Amino acid sequence: MIDLTIAEIARIVGGRLADISPEQAAVTRVTGTVEFDSRAAGPGGLFLALPGARSDGHDFAAAAVEQGAVAVLAARPVGVPAIVVEPAVRPTGEETASVLEHDSDGSGAAVLAALARLAAAVAAKLVDGGLTIIGVTGSSGKTSTKDLLAAVLTPLGEVIAPPGSFNNELGHPWTVLRATEATDYLVLEMSARHRGNIAALAAIAPPSIAVVLNVGTAHLGEFGSREAIAATKAELPQAVPSSGAVVLNVDDAVVAAMAETTAARVVRVSRSAEADIWADAVALDELARPRFTLHAGGQQVGVTLAVHGDHQVSNALCAAAVALECGATLEQVAAALAAAGPASRHRMQVATRPDGVTIVNDAYNANPDSMRAGLKALAWMARGAGVGPHPAGRGGRRSWAVLGEMAELGDDAISEHDNIGRLAVRLDVSRLIVIGTGRAMSAMHHGAVMEGSWGSEATMVDDADAALAVLRSELRAGDVVLVKGSNSAGLGALADVLIADGGDPTP
Repeated sequence: MIDLTIAEIARIVGGRLADISPEQAAVTRVTGTVEFDSRAAGPGGLFLALPGARSDGHDFAAAAVEQGAVAVLAARPVGVPAIVVEPAVRPTGEETASVLEHDSDGSGAAVLAALARLAAAVAAKLVDGGLTIIGVTGSSGKTSTKDLLAAVLTPLGEVIAPPGSFNNELGHPWTVLRATEATDYLVLEMSARHRGNIAALAAIAPPSIAVVLNVGTAHLGEFGSREAIAATKAELPQAVPSSGAVVLNVDDAVVAAMAETTAARVVRVSRSAEADIWADAVALDELARPRFTLHAGGQQVGVTLAVHGDHQVSNALCAAAVALECGATLEQVAAALAAAGPASRHRMQVATRPDGVTIVNDAYNANPDSMRAGLKALAWMARGAGVGPHPAGRGGRRSWAVLGEMAELGDDAISEHDNIGRLAVRLDVSRLIVIGTGRAMSAMHHGAVMEGSWGSEATMVDDADAALAVLRSELRAGDVVLVKGSNSAGLGALADVLIADGGDPTP
């Protein structure tokens, strides 16, 4: 974060000082990072006291100060130097931030609101100093694209991007406050569970470049319709000023229509020639890593990606468009993309064990679109199903789809899970392990059985431990295993264990 005194921060957030004199606050500076985990607090830092599922951050304020934090942003005095922002109204319903399910008294909402004000002030100052802010949203692919954006911009200057999927009311301002005067590019991933969420995030750090990837059915249970999801995603291009640029994946017709909603210049990307930046000659290697020809401004360059799945082509095109907007050459873009492997844990991470078993760990999250993409990548790795001639020919490897629930689909949950079970059969997946016994997972199992008259090919188990037992018993050399489900299913640990079972893997 930029260097500020405790007194300056108090003025920005509208808080009062506690357990520190005005004189001391005027000379004590926050020179370290802003943290909400007391174990991460360090010298010169600012600690956020937030309520959690098992504990209240206010109880760890003293520990954070012992580790070097110079002040705490809190909703009540905590016995150490603090900026106190007391809750004015107890939040209810959608007024409560989605990260604060345990905020019974509104203390967390007050601290988050103060954090947003601090991040907004810092972002404004850094933009005046030349910082470029890039925002990315979409129903799927946000984190992968964010990682590719960080890779293609790094040759141009210092880049700050969030770790993993840190893209909500807490992670967004926390990431903004990672930027300093030395930062050239701030890449922000933006998610939403309600209308207005993306607009609120964009108001904290207004982007000069925005990227919209796609509009699918993720969080359909929260929004109620795909139209509502589209309207929410459109809040990002609407936030870009006329001096900025909006990158749209026009292979999605709903995203293409967002060109009419923004005052900014529109850059269209596509897998066809009817766009500003486009790709053709797409092919995949034996691990579903794409290569293609990138076209832009009448020039072209060959690109080979180090990430997995045909769907990564669109993500890479969007990243390339942003880099070109920021002054990169096509050759720089191609070189950066070639070096950009999977950067966030549990997202299309591919590892081959010494026994020849390949594990595709895509267990961080799942929605119908990303589940389809994962299954298609699995099928390709195993036997070349679906996308052109396979470099290793067809057949030869068994494929396993180990799938957990896709959360937040509302009334469409049963049909969408049924569809995924049927797709596994149509893609000729060898074995399907459905984890969980609720209605949605029963529908996935039923869909597979009905589509293919499957017997033992589809197995339904209670939990990840039961799935692990099946896999340990039946996996054989050369098999390919996809592990995927919503984060709430907790399947990342299962994938990690499967990889560790085989010794040191090769990427």
